[in-house]
Parts: sequence; C-alpha cells; structure tokens
Amino acid sequence: MNRANPAVFSNALLASLPRKEQRRLLAALEPVELSVGAVLCDPAERQRDVYFPLSGCISLAASVSGHPPMDMVLVGSEGMLGLQLELGIGNDVPMLGVVKCAGSALRMPAARLRRQLPLSPSLARAMDRQLFVLQANTARTAACTNFHDVQSRLARWLLMTHDRSHADHFHLTHELLADMLGVQRSAVTIAAGAIQKAGVISYSRGEIHVVDRAGLEAMSCECYRASLPSDTPPD
Repeated sequence: MNRANPAVFSNALLASLPRKEQRRLLAALEPVELSVGAVLCDPAERQRDVYFPLSGCISLAASVSGHPPMDMVLVGSEGMLGLQLELGIGNDVPMLGVVKCAGSALRMPAARLRRQLPLSPSLARAMDRQLFVLQANTARTAACTNFHDVQSRLARWLLMTHDRSHADHFHLTHELLADMLGVQRSAVTIAAGAIQKAGVISYSRGEIHVVDRAGLEAMSCECYRASLPSDTPPD
C-alpha cells in the first residue's frame, strides 16, 4: 500500500530491512493511531496484531495478582510489539502492552507476520536482535527497581519516553508515571517536584517539557546510560 511507504523509514527496524523485504511487508501493513491507554496485547488473550510504532511509545508491563501492572520496558520507533512471534511458540503474550504516549504505528495481523518470517530472513534477524535487547533491558529494570531511588528511576523513565516521543513535550499523568515506577502517586509527586525544582523539566497537569536534557541525564541512575541500544547484536 503506497500510503504507508514513507512511514516505513520512521521505524528503525523496518528501515533496516532490504527494499525487497520492505515491499513484501507493505502489502500487509496499515497505518493506525495509538491512543493513550489502549491495550494492544494482553497475557489473557492470544495476540491478534503486531505493531511497528512510528511515534509515541508502548509499555510492556508485568502483572501480579492484587497489584497494578508494573512497566518493565518501553517500545517505540526503534522496534516493534510482537517480537515473541519470531520464536515460533504461538501467539501467546508474555506481558501487557499499553500505549503510554500517543502516536502512530503500522499494524499487521500476527498470523500474516508468522507467514512472512520464512520469506524475510533480515526481518527475523532484526527481531532476534530486538528480543536480545528486550530481555537485557527487562532485567535491567528489575534490578533498577530494587536498588535505586524513585527520583533517579523517574528521571530514567522520562529520558526513555523522551527518546521515543521525538519531541521535548509529552503527556504523562501522575497515574501513568506511578504505573511505570510501581509506586504510589504521592511518591511520584515528590520525585517529579524535585526534578522540576532542579530546572530540568517543567511539569503541569501531566504536560512534561524537557528543559535540560543533560541535566535530566545527570539526575538519572546509571541504568539509563547502561540500557542497550536497539541495534546491539546478540553474541
């Protein structure tokens, strides 16, 4: 479909593929809007569609009975939602996928992607790399949650969101930030207030403006800088 063609280059994973594989995928991709709060995959259901974000971001969250889901990683225009399909283990979903920042994406039926993979070796390799990064960064988040304070973790999540929003302004409510960090909203209020007082962000009614990117990085824990880039290949 021609209307999706320019958008391919807004997603790093798709842009990395040979043109022949891109053209094959385009026939099955359709542009969609990503609305905040939309649930794109749920462990209670089989995955029907995969998404290649062009802007905005999707969180992958782990669920424990009696507690709200806790965000583990973000997916943006560097990759895709539905990487587990490359493993050939069916359409089971390991984590809850929810849109955290509004944007747009290219969508494809999961069944069609599974049929495309044997014909697209470059896509399979790119998905393998993304799976490696996803696993490493999920482990990093688990350690970060256990060892680092709320303020430095909040700075890390704001940086990761900033990376994927492609703008200095984005919308995240206290409730969404609390879900990201796995803490009470009151803890977010204190941490966000301290970061704003330092002059690196402005924050009002969920509207966040990154004023000083370098300053925000300085307030983040080491986990932001240690997070693997999306193109890091597995050994």
